[in-house]
Amino acid sequence: MKWKKLGKIFNPIEHQLPNNCFEFAQSPQTIVFDDYVRIYFSTREKDSSGKYLSHVAFVDFDKTFQNILNISTDTVIPLGQLGCFDEHGIFPINVLKHNDKILAYTTGWNRKVSVSADASVGLAISNDNGNTFEKVGNGPILTATLHEPFLVCDAFVAVFENTFHMWYIYGTQWTAFVENQAPDRVYKIAHATSNDGITWQKEGRKIITDKINSEECQALPSVIFHNGLYHMVFCYRHASGFRTDKNKGYRLGYAYSNDLTNWTRDDQKLGINLSENDWDSDMMCYPHFFKVDNQVYLLYNGNEFGKAGFGLAVLEN
Repeated sequence: MKWKKLGKIFNPIEHQLPNNCFEFAQSPQTIVFDDYVRIYFSTREKDSSGKYLSHVAFVDFDKTFQNILNISTDTVIPLGQLGCFDEHGIFPINVLKHNDKILAYTTGWNRKVSVSADASVGLAISNDNGNTFEKVGNGPILTATLHEPFLVCDAFVAVFENTFHMWYIYGTQWTAFVENQAPDRVYKIAHATSNDGITWQKEGRKIITDKINSEECQALPSVIFHNGLYHMVFCYRHASGFRTDKNKGYRLGYAYSNDLTNWTRDDQKLGINLSENDWDSDMMCYPHFFKVDNQVYLLYNGNEFGKAGFGLAVLEN
């Protein structure tokens, strides 16, 4: 593939966001309307103890992505109640237009004691064209099971041939890779299907091969159908050292399939890499494929996990 980078198109520091959020615009994901494109993202505030909470916000662009038309000013979806799976944040949120509804598949997370956090997938529905969402219930629709014991999250949902498909990640281990440091997580990409978008059947296996080693972390899959193939973009990194060593940080990965079951990984075919000296020179992460008028675009975050916003690339071939 050949991409043209259009640069960083949104910096949260330059705008007033709801819920006292002041930085980070992570995991940008779209819903395309007739005259504009809405991009949802997760941003952050600090609670009374100085710890982060993740909130959902959105920005509306015209279809040239040159002009911002609107930015959310109110809470898009509230955080969970005391003790719920999404008590401390929603990151990311994946939004899907289906029939006359707008569905939101949320990754809700909550703090833990022995490890930093756990996560599950929730569902919410909008009755006001995507401005706000109401949760279907206080619990998750996809969560830990016997062989997926924690960190079931990062859902991306699409409907192909009248079947709901969800690509998500699940945790395989928490390990203190460096002595006397907090444990880090390892997670892989999996797949589930549903007839109604609520009750899901997990495929029960890792679907993307590892590139680095068996402890490679794979996150945030996004899938489109284009030119007769299903295309997946995701991000991957080393399990430890990624916060301080740019060579171990997130990069973008790619896989393709002709049957939604068997995926061939070939990162080189994606054809987009770090910039020499720019906002995405150390890291590329949290990607999202989408189409506008049959043109393919790629949203993604850059350095510091999207602290200073997200950028856009357009497919040229």
